[in-house]
Amino acid sequence: MFDFESELVKKREAGLYRKRRVIASAQSVHSVVDGQHLLSFCSNDYLGLASHPEIKKAFIHAVEHYGVGSGSAHLISGHSQLHHDCEQRLAEFTGRDRALLFSNGYMANLAIASALVGRKDIVFQDKLNHASLIDAAKLSGAKFRRYRHNDIAQLETQLQGSQEYPHKLLMTDGVFSMDGDCADMQKISRLCLDYDAYCMVDDAHGFGVLGERGGGLLQAQGLTQQQVPVLMATLGKAAGTAGAFVAGSAGLIETLIQQARPYIYTTAAPPAIAAATLRSLDIIEKENWRREKLAELIQYLRQALSNLDYDLMPSTTPIQPIVIGDNNRALEMSERLLQRGFLVTAIRPPTVPVGSARLRITLSAEHGKADIDLLLKGLVDASE
Repeated sequence: MFDFESELVKKREAGLYRKRRVIASAQSVHSVVDGQHLLSFCSNDYLGLASHPEIKKAFIHAVEHYGVGSGSAHLISGHSQLHHDCEQRLAEFTGRDRALLFSNGYMANLAIASALVGRKDIVFQDKLNHASLIDAAKLSGAKFRRYRHNDIAQLETQLQGSQEYPHKLLMTDGVFSMDGDCADMQKISRLCLDYDAYCMVDDAHGFGVLGERGGGLLQAQGLTQQQVPVLMATLGKAAGTAGAFVAGSAGLIETLIQQARPYIYTTAAPPAIAAATLRSLDIIEKENWRREKLAELIQYLRQALSNLDYDLMPSTTPIQPIVIGDNNRALEMSERLLQRGFLVTAIRPPTVPVGSARLRITLSAEHGKADIDLLLKGLVDASE
């Protein structure tokens, strides 16, 4: 028999128990959470688009025409004209041949690994990769090797010793979701070319935020489809909608359509999501002020936190973690902030390494400097 209760007690005692909060408002930096009005610093809505009026109108109009559900998988009868148009727009937006929509990023990563490698092959990953990338590698059946976070030298050593494998796949986060720092895709892509490994980046937290037009980390680092053949990004963060996509060569996308089980055997997302995403991409591309404001807020927050002598991580993205260390201490500070009107999540193992529990602050273009000033005062009060 499973002893659920004793295991749950152990989690509580270790400061690892997780709770869901109920949101009773639209996604915004000003949220109603469990009946309390809070200033939120934990959403991934980096550009403040989740409740944008034009995106909402596009969604509503699509529902009126296409209904709510897609009714079937893409390969049966669920692939609407809106899905098709959105994929073409995403390919154009990222400078790639084709793109393919998925219901979420987890499924997209599972699809990539399962379609491209198998038991005779090998996958390389950064140790701080997102859980979906780790699970994708494990479920693919391929040999799985992980290198120390952003340790390019160790990655090269692993690649040098893996020449016997017929297919080699490198999978990495672009922006690491719990640290906020970025992979050096220029160095990684060069290694992959030197050692005949297929290079893939999960740009969930870079897409929309980084790059001159919001194309993401690869755009910011000046990398092409030839240098990094597989790009995955999610649409529920900076884009403010839902789902994910994979972009790359025509051959890659057609292979995923034919071989990726998470794509073949899943009902397509509602067409209205694609309509909302199409409008969101227009706004991301044209309204550079959102990225510019976000960059200013990041610099403002980091400067203020450094003056308060907090343990900051080397992040230039909207993800700004404050390392606390102890699980229960991080939970206590998060709760104290909640009592003062701030929603800041405590992140604990196994999401982050043991001993590195943290407060994960995320910024949005919806925030103002006055909001950050309030948060700073709240942090000081919560630390006493």
